[in-house]
Amino acid sequence: MERKKSPQKPSNKGTGRDERLKAALKANMARRKSQARARANGGAPRARDSQEE
Repeated sequence: MERKKSPQKPSNKGTGRDERLKAALKANMARRKSQARARANGGAPRARDSQEE
């Protein structure tokens, strides 16, 4: 009996998502690092959303 090969799924299916998550994590870590530096210097920067009041 002849065995049929199952179609291979594309391995790069999740790479777009992984790249977006990696970029978001990098931006988040940079923002947190900046906030930590500001707190260490005695002043906390205001959030972007609260400046529009």
